[in-house]
Amino acid sequence: MEITRKTGGRSSLAEDRLGAPAVLSFVLSAVAPLTVCAGVITTAYAVTGLTTIPAAFIVVALILALFAVGFVAMARRIVNAGAFYSFVARGIGQPAGVSAAFVAVAAYNALQVGLYGAFGASLAEYAELRLHIHVTWWACALGAWLLTAVLGNLAIDLNGKILAILLFCEFVTILVITVSGIVHPAGGRLDAHPLWPGNLLAAGSGAALAIAVLSFTGFEQSAVFSEEVREPRRTVNIATYTSIAVIGVLYGSASWAMTAFYGTGAVVDAAKADGPFAFFRLGGSAVSDVAQVLFITSLFAAMLSFHNAVARYMFALGRERVLPAALGNVNPRTSAPQIASLTQSVLGLIVIVVYAAAGLDPFVQLFFWIGTTGGFGVLLLLCATSAAVIGFAVKTKYPDGVWRSFIAPGLALVALTILAWRTVVDYAVVLGVRPGDRVAWILPSLYLVIALAGLLWGLFLRQARPHVYGSIGLGPAAAGLHRPSRD
Repeated sequence: MEITRKTGGRSSLAEDRLGAPAVLSFVLSAVAPLTVCAGVITTAYAVTGLTTIPAAFIVVALILALFAVGFVAMARRIVNAGAFYSFVARGIGQPAGVSAAFVAVAAYNALQVGLYGAFGASLAEYAELRLHIHVTWWACALGAWLLTAVLGNLAIDLNGKILAILLFCEFVTILVITVSGIVHPAGGRLDAHPLWPGNLLAAGSGAALAIAVLSFTGFEQSAVFSEEVREPRRTVNIATYTSIAVIGVLYGSASWAMTAFYGTGAVVDAAKADGPFAFFRLGGSAVSDVAQVLFITSLFAAMLSFHNAVARYMFALGRERVLPAALGNVNPRTSAPQIASLTQSVLGLIVIVVYAAAGLDPFVQLFFWIGTTGGFGVLLLLCATSAAVIGFAVKTKYPDGVWRSFIAPGLALVALTILAWRTVVDYAVVLGVRPGDRVAWILPSLYLVIALAGLLWGLFLRQARPHVYGSIGLGPAAAGLHRPSRD
């Protein structure tokens, strides 16, 4: 059964606004390519001490491509801005769907607000070193927050155009740096050893795989915009597979370029000593100067993309009355999810104020710790969605064939579950804290509490509000089941 997306009224997002290129811009901007290349990859080398980071990206890309088989098949039949939430609700059951929704809202909010820390710290440092202007990180973060809040309430296609421009500049810069690193290898020869997946069997490789899979976070957003695209089936398919392929090749090549430029034996020390600059230096001084600016714009692009994604998740939950109905309202002029967008902005403002008042480290304790935890939440959702694809297929008698409905999602479920477990085991390494540090078990454990809260709320809805319970996961079709003025 395919869910129609025609709704009309105040609870309808703008239809036919986005094509595959625009959705791809949102997806790849959320992934923040330059941020990952300069920040995450160098951190992965420095923290893990492993030289097999390129192989980790290759393996994770293959696993996610396998996951995409069932994910895209599900997206063809269920058009819903709630994406993971609606898939789990339709495949496993409404209580599980609400549980997934709570995890999704928490994870995407963590990813979005975490970026304020990185943006504020990076812009403040750049202003100090390059412009000799002293400004606090939180002042920079507030500027980005205000711009994001404004853009988030405007037409989605305008946001897509802004992201496309920033993304193009990022890709050109990354390609120039990567090619420069590969054609100028240390010792005059390239070493293919870091690309070999078999090396990931070594002890400690769990952290490398965990960081790699977290770096792909955002590729799954193609389904979030399915209600606003032209030809949902085709667009989600193209955007999902293209993003996985592009990200895998880009990150694998960029990380390999670092080992080539510095040498396999020296890349870890270079990453520890220079951080993001270890990547920038591959392209020479002129490219490095440009890359530092684009590193900051990359953070903003990801911030805007995740803001749009989390606003649509909350919109979908409000439309179905799982969360307050007001979240299901849209801007009458732009059809943007107005109340959900403003709610996310208020949350971001609170986080910035709290971190500034407490004097906490914006880069480590906000961006890295909270952002990484958001990525881990998405990994858990990938596992749940793989199971949901199988459950949906069983209910509907395998409409997409055994490969798409059972084999591919089954293999993806096994692989993603192993990755999730390895991430938990090596969470201290991923965060760069001492083994046994409380933060290494508190942060991932929060999802148990969040998931349980969602499950209990779903069961409550089944007993107390059966009309709401019956609309869970229906997406646009749910808008006509509720009167606007009453819950």
